[in-house]
Amino acid sequence: MAADRSPVFAVVGATGQQGGATVRALLAAGARVRALSRDPASERSRALAAQGVEIVRGDTGEPGSLRAAFAGVDGAFVMTTPFGPGGTEREAEDGAAAVDAVRAAGVPHLVFSSVGGAERSTGIPHFESKRRVEEHVERLGQPVTFLRPVFFMENLGGAVGQDLEDGTLVLRMPMPADVPLQMVAVEDIGTAAAAALLDPSRVPGGAVELVGDELTMEQAAAAVGRARGVPARYEALPVDVLPDEDLRAMFTWFASPPAYRGDLDLSRRLVPDLHAFPDWLAQQA
Repeated sequence: MAADRSPVFAVVGATGQQGGATVRALLAAGARVRALSRDPASERSRALAAQGVEIVRGDTGEPGSLRAAFAGVDGAFVMTTPFGPGGTEREAEDGAAAVDAVRAAGVPHLVFSSVGGAERSTGIPHFESKRRVEEHVERLGQPVTFLRPVFFMENLGGAVGQDLEDGTLVLRMPMPADVPLQMVAVEDIGTAAAAALLDPSRVPGGAVELVGDELTMEQAAAAVGRARGVPARYEALPVDVLPDEDLRAMFTWFASPPAYRGDLDLSRRLVPDLHAFPDWLAQQA
C-alpha cells in the first residue's frame, strides 16, 4: 500500500478555538494533522484522534517534547494565550519556546496567530506579548506568516443568548456607541491559517490583519436583535467596569480609531466564505 504523501501540519492549541478551527480547515483540505497536547488522554484529545488527527505530547515546559512534536512536519500553527497562569509574561515565554522548537526541528514554515495591531506599539499588554513572540521569530529568521486577527465575533456571543429586559435585548460594552469596531469569526481564522500553511505565497509580505466585518456597537446590537427577532438597543459602559488594566487599555484603544486596520480584500481571498457578523449570528441559532 502506498504511503500517504499528503502534507502534515502540527497545530498548537488544537483543542481550543483557533487551533480547533485550523484543524478542521486542514482536514477539509485533505492534509494530515498532528495536534500537540499537554494531555493526549484528555477527552478533547481523544475526540480529535477519532477524526484521524495524530495526537502527540507537547508542553512548552518540556522543550524536548516540543522538538519531537514538530519533527518532520511540513508546517506548524502556533498560538499563545495570556489568560493562563503567568499572564502575558508567561505567554511570551511559551511563544518563544514553541518558536525555538519549530526552528530546531527545521520546520519549513510557521503560521503564528498574533493580534491585529501587534506591530503598531499599542501598549496593550496582551498585544505587546504577542509582538515579543513575533520579534523572536524575526530574530531567528524562521520563515513565517503572521496572522493578525481583529476582535473575535465570539466575544459578542453572550449577546445572542442573554436575557431580555422588558422584551428588549440590551447589548452593553465599554465602547462608544458610534465608533466602528472590526471583527472576525474564529472559524475564518482557522480557514486563513490553513490557507497560509498550505500555500504561504497566498499572504504577500508574510502578514495579514484578518477581518470579516466592521460595525458600531449600535449596529451590532441591531443585528443581534434582528437575528433573535426582538427589539434591541446598545448601552455604552465606562472602561472602569473592566477588571484589569490590560482590558481597559484595549477598549481605550478601540475607542480612538484607527485601531484595527484589517485587510478585507486579502481576508476574502484567503477565506472565500468569510463571515459578516449577521452571517455568523445566523449560524449561532
